[in-house]
Amino acid sequence: MLKHVFATLISGSLVLGAAAQAQEAITGAGATFPYPVYSQWADAYQDESGIGLNYQAIGSGGGIQQITAKTVTFGASDAPMEKEELDKNGLLQWPMVMGGVVAAFHVDGIDGSLNLDGPTLADIYQGKITSWNDPAIAELNPDADLPDTQITPVYRAEGSGTNFLFTHYLSQVSQDFADNVGEGKSVAWPTGVGAKANAGVASQIANTNGAIGYVEFAYAAQNDLSLVHLKNKAGEVVEPNMDSFMAAAANADWQNAPGMYLVLTNQPGDESWPITGASFILMHKQVQDVDAARQALEFFDWAYTNGNDMAQELDYVPMPENVADMVRDSWGEIKGPNGEVVWNQ
Repeated sequence: MLKHVFATLISGSLVLGAAAQAQEAITGAGATFPYPVYSQWADAYQDESGIGLNYQAIGSGGGIQQITAKTVTFGASDAPMEKEELDKNGLLQWPMVMGGVVAAFHVDGIDGSLNLDGPTLADIYQGKITSWNDPAIAELNPDADLPDTQITPVYRAEGSGTNFLFTHYLSQVSQDFADNVGEGKSVAWPTGVGAKANAGVASQIANTNGAIGYVEFAYAAQNDLSLVHLKNKAGEVVEPNMDSFMAAAANADWQNAPGMYLVLTNQPGDESWPITGASFILMHKQVQDVDAARQALEFFDWAYTNGNDMAQELDYVPMPENVADMVRDSWGEIKGPNGEVVWNQ
C-alpha cells in the first residue's frame, strides 16, 4: 500500500477506480501536504465502497480558488480561512488531519541531522546566512565538521499552505523576517530556488548539494532526506517525528476556534515540534449537487472512523474523536438548493 502512495506523490493528482471516471466521483483539489494520506484513504475507501476519489494536489491556493469557483465538491488547504472570509464566500471549514512541516537539507559530507533555531532558519531564507559553516550554524552544532558549501534555500513556487505554515512560524520567531518577508500562502522570497508542490521541493533538495527546504514529513521520508532538528519555544532541540507532532497538536483548542481557524506553529511544551499544522477541508454551505456533497461527506466520515491507523503510518496526527464528532455536527449547515440537509448522521 505504501509503495502505491509514494509512487503517486510526484504526479500530484489521484484518480482511483472505474468509479472515479464517472461523473458522480468525489472531486477535490488543493493542498499537497495531506496528499499521501488522502491517497491511502482513497485506495481503501474505493476497495470498500466502490466509489473513487479524483483529487488534484495543486496547492492550497489552487484548492481555495477551485472551491470558491465551485469547480470541485471540496477544496483542501493547510492555510485556514478566517471566519469572516468563510462567511463572505459561504464556506464551511474543518480540520481533517494534522502533521508536521520539516526542514530538510542535502550537504555532501554531512550525514544525519543538524540543529537549527528559528532565527537562524529565518536568516537563511533572507539570504543573510549563505554558507553551511556560518558561525550561527556552527554554534548550534559544535561537534559537526561543517563545510563552506553555499546554502541554496528551496521554497514553494506556488501559493501553498505549506508556505503559510513555514512563513507563519518564521514570522513568529523573527521580527526581521516578519517585517521584510512576512507570512502567507505566497511571499516574495529574497533568495533561493522555487519548486512546485511538496514533491518538487523534496526532489530539488535531493538533487542540489547545499540545499535546504521545507516539506511535509512524508515527502522528506520518501526521499530519504536529512532533517533539521529545531529548537522549539521551550528552548529544547526536538526531532521531527510522530511524538513531537502529537505534542504540538495536543495544544489545539478546536472548541474555541471561530470557524475552526487554528494555527499550531511555535506551540509551548518541551517536546513540541514548532512547525505543526492541520490540513483543512472547505465546502460550500449551499450546494447544487446534493448527491456529490453527500458522497464527499460520507468519505470524510469514513476517514475519521477508519483512517487513523493509516494516517499514523505516514506520521500524520489523526483528529481526536471528540473533534471528529464536532465536525460531523457542523455538517448540518450544508444544505441543498431547496434547504434540505445534506448530511443525516
